[in-house]
Amino acid sequence: MVLGAIVAVAGIIAMQLPLLSATATVRASLGSLPLGPGVASPAWPSVGSAALYIPQLGIAESSSNEVMPIASITKLMTAYVVLQKWPLSLTATGPCFTVNQADATAFYLMKDSDQSSVAVVAGEHLCENQLLEGLLVHSASNYAAMLADLTWGSQTTFIEQMNRDAAVLGLAGTHYVDVSGFNAGSVSTALDQARLAALLMAYPVVRADVAMTSVALPVAGVVTSFTPDVGSYGVIGVKSGRTSAAGGCDVMARVLDYNGTSLTVYAVVLGQRGGDLLGPAGAAALALSSSAVASSIGVTLPIGTVVGHVRWGSARTRLVLVHTLRLTEEVSTNSTSVAPPVSYALFVHPFTHAVKPGDVVGYVRVRFGAVTKVVGVTVRRAIVPVSLWQRLR
Repeated sequence: MVLGAIVAVAGIIAMQLPLLSATATVRASLGSLPLGPGVASPAWPSVGSAALYIPQLGIAESSSNEVMPIASITKLMTAYVVLQKWPLSLTATGPCFTVNQADATAFYLMKDSDQSSVAVVAGEHLCENQLLEGLLVHSASNYAAMLADLTWGSQTTFIEQMNRDAAVLGLAGTHYVDVSGFNAGSVSTALDQARLAALLMAYPVVRADVAMTSVALPVAGVVTSFTPDVGSYGVIGVKSGRTSAAGGCDVMARVLDYNGTSLTVYAVVLGQRGGDLLGPAGAAALALSSSAVASSIGVTLPIGTVVGHVRWGSARTRLVLVHTLRLTEEVSTNSTSVAPPVSYALFVHPFTHAVKPGDVVGYVRVRFGAVTKVVGVTVRRAIVPVSLWQRLR
């Protein structure tokens, strides 16, 4: 009888062994990881928002997605809408019109309200190429208004087109309420404006205009550029702006050398403070663009990056990287191609016993072009199997 009882108990235990601990559920969480290369140590400004955009390397990253007033950076979209309707070659003048008395009066009103503008007189003849030069070089708000009237008949209709174009371009954080940016309701994100600037710089006429330090206009004479550092340090534009609401803003394009290849780097800073606003904005953009080539370009996943979640019974914890992973030598700088995308895969061993932070429970495989690297995965918090008794309580 005793032997029979022992055999029976042993049989019951054997049947219950698979149930002594629940199966852990593992869920990958790789969607927030970068899908392209990035800058290892961007010099993000301490205030406001900023973005780095290097189309040749497929790099597009920002310090935040905050929507902010953009001041005269708004005029980038003004130029874009005009050129969409009336494309302009380097040697063409485009349509011309005669300045009327209302345009002349608008100049004085804008000047009195401290808006950037250039002198005009009734009867003066201005063409599209001159209006774009005054708009992009000297940030002339009255030229923005005249361009709106010239191309779409009214500023109201023109602003509607600005917002339609922003939607078509996928600038989700961007909205315009005026053609100049003097109104704080014209807002965007740093990365939206970086992408827009790159599109505009594909127009030879824009690239030529924004690189000028000054321009001669019929009545106003020679007016200078407000864009910080244009003509120095490889800066080839693009546009700056400042208001009390927006602070100092700068969209800077620089041609820089990276491993023997010339790259156009776009650095955008919004909401800078101090001094005349434009000075700090220019300094921040210059530092940010310099950091793009001074530090490594590739894929960086810091230690502790969350790559998944584990649920084991009622216990839960996150899966994180055990150390920092960097791929910095494999980025192609061929100016005719974009760096290859990044792909990730998570592999986790079966959870059969208690684990604690530091214990490697799997790994993440990272593929960047032809290169593959792996980094170990651990748990954020200790986790233990759930006993049969705990599950039956």
